[in-house]
Amino acid sequence: MTQELRTTDTRVDALFGVDTFSKQVMQKRLPKEVYKSLLKTIDHGEPLDPRIADIVAATMKDWAVERGATHFTHWFQPLTGLTAEKHDSLVSPDGMGGVIYNFSGADLTQGEPDASSFPSGGLRGTFEARGYTAWDPTSPAFLNRHGKAVTLCIPTGFVSWTGEALDTKIPLLRSMEALSKQALRILKIFGTDTGVTRVVTTLGPEQEYFLVDREMFYRRPDLVTCERTLFGARPPKGQQLEDHYFGAIPARVLAFMHEAEEELFRVGVPVKTRHNEVAPGQYEVAPLFETSHIASDHQMVLMEILRRVADRHGLKALLHEKPFAGVNGSGKHCNWSISTDMGVNLFDPQDDTHTNLQFLTFLCGVVRGVDLHADLIRASIAGAGNDHRLGANEAPPAIISMFLGEMLSDILVQVEQGLPKRTIKGGTIELGARSLPSIPRHSGDRNRTSPFAFTGNKFEFRAVGSTASVAWPTTVFNAVVAESLDFIATEVEKAAGNNPSPAKLQAAVLAVLKSVIKQHKRVIFDGDGYSPEWHKEAARRGLPHLRDSVEAFPVLKAKKTVDLFKKYGVLTKAEVESRYHIAVEKWVKQLVIESEMMISMARTMILPAALRHQAELGEAVNATEGAGVDCDDSVKALEGFVALVSTAREALVKLEAAAAHDHDDPMAHAHHIKAKVRPAMSVLRAAVDALENHVAADLWPLPTYRELLFLK
Repeated sequence: MTQELRTTDTRVDALFGVDTFSKQVMQKRLPKEVYKSLLKTIDHGEPLDPRIADIVAATMKDWAVERGATHFTHWFQPLTGLTAEKHDSLVSPDGMGGVIYNFSGADLTQGEPDASSFPSGGLRGTFEARGYTAWDPTSPAFLNRHGKAVTLCIPTGFVSWTGEALDTKIPLLRSMEALSKQALRILKIFGTDTGVTRVVTTLGPEQEYFLVDREMFYRRPDLVTCERTLFGARPPKGQQLEDHYFGAIPARVLAFMHEAEEELFRVGVPVKTRHNEVAPGQYEVAPLFETSHIASDHQMVLMEILRRVADRHGLKALLHEKPFAGVNGSGKHCNWSISTDMGVNLFDPQDDTHTNLQFLTFLCGVVRGVDLHADLIRASIAGAGNDHRLGANEAPPAIISMFLGEMLSDILVQVEQGLPKRTIKGGTIELGARSLPSIPRHSGDRNRTSPFAFTGNKFEFRAVGSTASVAWPTTVFNAVVAESLDFIATEVEKAAGNNPSPAKLQAAVLAVLKSVIKQHKRVIFDGDGYSPEWHKEAARRGLPHLRDSVEAFPVLKAKKTVDLFKKYGVLTKAEVESRYHIAVEKWVKQLVIESEMMISMARTMILPAALRHQAELGEAVNATEGAGVDCDDSVKALEGFVALVSTAREALVKLEAAAAHDHDDPMAHAHHIKAKVRPAMSVLRAAVDALENHVAADLWPLPTYRELLFLK
């Protein structure tokens, strides 16, 4: 559930929510009955009463105009992975030569953007243009400020004229409904559903990013076009001293962070934590937990604001998963949990966890869902940028497994063997100095190598890429867990019968959980996910290992995936297949752009610089020989450099030949890129990076890693 910020600091109080049409604003401005009706939709998921739309629209318009708004937009999230908006004026002619501010209920609830130019994966033809946006009243409207321009942004879903979802929000909302329905069945079994009308998933997505100087950014065509460096030699100092992580934040960066936080507070994004990340030039921001679809909306807003505010400070925010080779890349750590609409976290294990059968039931639902659909979870975070990151030291491996920690793993072993009788306690840590307090020790450690780790009262999915929308992987979590809760509820209901005694209910639940654990415990792994031994063990267990996106994409259209989404009303078969086609086409296009950019930079920037350096070496050799001085070493150096240039030129020719291939079938094209283009790109990069270490600094045409990562 959304956590409200409370503070006595009048400055922060004045900032937070000023530009958000929040519940507090609605309560003050809307008629009491209208507010109550709208609250039923926001808090309990009841259908919106169309009779209140005009009143809400007029109130929202007055609030926005008072704060300088001149336009409104239906703000939505198409399948580009970004956000979209079409601005319409709040001003209309009054028929008497003047103007009036006008915003109706129809304007609020429905818009009609062109649907033909967004990715649809075959759902729409270019000649089929009609699409609709539909107001999501559960996500607060907000004001977007660009200088003097103020726009009222209304979060919406985006749907085709045919009724098929063309965005990330609608499937996410559908998946939340599916999970709520099954979770309520579990609560009913345990008699804890009193007063609960719905269950929601909550999300706290941490965002990693890099900052580079803006002037140097624009001198790197690869950063401008691809947001990652396609060339770049390793600097003498990278992250090997481990001195950047949690270090003192540079003054210029801190000024940027402070302004970004102020903007985020204004639009209701509840950011909480900021710090230096592992790589030089890398940082992180983390929010408080919110209901998943609101957290997803706010995550998209956060990325936009990071980019916008960075510009004002002469910086560029890089959200790409791997902007620099040889140092940590960036991701999103999606902290996911389930709560009732009364604010009860269903993943709170409580003190004597072994007695908390309801918690263990939800836990086993996740274990079963992750095991059955590990391939789909892996596919949900597939992408060109994430291919550089998964399995490296800053990200979990591409093998999807779960970390539960010593305490929970021990309890599940007990359940499998019979009746659980103990909960391992964490105890306390004595620090050995009287001035320092003893501190509580958690009952289990954390595991940063696990893709899906239990971290106290939530699961942390560490594998999401830093540019990705969190809506899609969250949709997948919700769907796979809904299916498993459905299975467990059905099995318990059959085993326990109607009105079971407490003893019979306990026996039924334990029997079902024992079966689930026995069948699906293979996905639980508390060790080092980076170790070669784990890769061998995972293969022995039969866990899928989809090493890159090309291997993962086919899972998106598999019958098992289609059946899952269809059964729970999350996506139709056509909607599932469209997402597969869009994912493959986007991957291909990104790699085509990168390969063409490498070719262009090598031809027009790198080789000319190298040849100028070669000419200077040649002139130096000629001058030295002409003076009658022995210069065998210089001749050898020149010959060695000429060989480097020849190697780079040969690598460029090979990449040009590989990149010239095209294919009508995007998946066939993807396989070609994986087999031919990417290896050729790696060879060219190695050759160019070798040249960088030899060409005179005043001739090298690109800002180096040393400059990009350390000059702030």
